[in-house]
Formats: sequence, structure tokens, C-alpha cells
Amino acid sequence: QVQLKESGGGSVQAGGSLKLACALSGDTYNPNFVCMGWFRQAPGKEREVVASLKRRGGRTSTTYPDSVKGRFTVSTDTPWNTLYLQMNNLKPEDSAMYYCAADPRATCGTFDHWGQGTQVTVSS
Repeated sequence: QVQLKESGGGSVQAGGSLKLACALSGDTYNPNFVCMGWFRQAPGKEREVVASLKRRGGRTSTTYPDSVKGRFTVSTDTPWNTLYLQMNNLKPEDSAMYYCAADPRATCGTFDHWGQGTQVTVSS
């Protein structure tokens, strides 16, 4: 059973930075064939992806929605035990519960495993 645990959330003022971490434990993924994602959900809003990192066929690719592009960066450590999300120039609209998730089929389509989330609050 794969387990994901997020940490690093907190309260910051607009323009500040936070770095979230997602620790992986339990059954391990193939580090060269997996898609990992960061998602967020604010009260009353749908869950949205804010970053994804896919490793497949020897290649690594990352994607971001326009709302966070240039401000958020997803990365992993080596060996792959932790997924990170560096968030800079935070805005009040970035306030949400942030989750990490994993898709062992490396499609970035359906994510099988989820963490419990970490809260990010950005004040103006």
C-alpha cells in the first residue's frame, strides 16, 4: 500500500513563499514510470491540479496551469522519496488545501493514491 503524507503548509502574506513536501512510503513506485501531481481545493470550489511531474520512457516532464505557471515549481529528491512544490509570489487566491497524488500508470489521468492534505492560507 502506497502512503503519501504532505507537510509544509501554513499561513503567509501575499508575495511570500512556501515549500510543500509529500513523503512517499510503503509499496514503492517505479521511479522511472509514474506521474505525481499536486492538487488544491478551496472551500466551495472544485479540486484543480496545480502541478504534475511525469516520468516515462526515460523522460521527465512537468506541467502547470496558467494560474500558477512561473510561480510554482514541482520537483523530487534523489532517490525519489519526496515530492516538493515550491510556491513563490503567493496570492490570496492560492489559499486552499493542497494534496499530492500518484498515478502508477504514468498517464497523469487517474490518480490512485492521495495524501490527506496540508492547508495553505495567504493573506492580503
